[in-house]
Amino acid sequence: MTNERKLVIPGEVIVTGNDYLPGEGTEKREKEIVAIKYGLAEESNRLIKVIPLSGVYQARRGNVVIGEVENITFNGWIINIGTADNAFLSLTEVPRYVNKDGLDEVMDIGDMVVAKIWGINKRGIDVSIKSRGLGKLESGMIIKINSNKVPRVIGKEGSMISLIKDETNCQITVGQNGLIWIEGKKIEDELLAKKAIMFVSENSFISGLTEELKKWFGGGEKIK
Repeated sequence: MTNERKLVIPGEVIVTGNDYLPGEGTEKREKEIVAIKYGLAEESNRLIKVIPLSGVYQARRGNVVIGEVENITFNGWIINIGTADNAFLSLTEVPRYVNKDGLDEVMDIGDMVVAKIWGINKRGIDVSIKSRGLGKLESGMIIKINSNKVPRVIGKEGSMISLIKDETNCQITVGQNGLIWIEGKKIEDELLAKKAIMFVSENSFISGLTEELKKWFGGGEKIK
């Protein structure tokens, strides 16, 4: 198998031979390695895996996510980040003094927030807004893509998202849970950034996607 990723469906034979090992999203059937998920097949050091193109977000420590405040407790905020368990933002994880009687003045139900996951345990998911670039979102627009497409939107070493930011003059924060915040000086810039992100998301199975996006911005030959 070449390093080029190819789109596979469950049951499809990816490679044949005893030289390869089955990884995530695959299984070995005699001499064949077969896909058990829909997604992109790739090989790394003779390990074959399938990167899913759809699925539910799995929370991981260190992930930056975007969520909506669903409830306020006496010592923090309950935030919906699209997982089975809601996230909890404690008063101690806010970078300023907060009066316990005035939590809703900092963030109210319905507010959107960028936060970082610092802990996952049986109680749920703990998040923080202490680092730079985190906190309540006051303006701009929020769009949603499948969380499995996030690595493609970010690109290798941030190449894809950097291109979108440069071409649209927008600030963009990509949540690992598939919510993306866009803020530009003009609504037209925000809408262009949204279109570009949706273009990448919809064409995530294509190799050389950064080049295709450059053509797209340049008004060149676009993928139909």
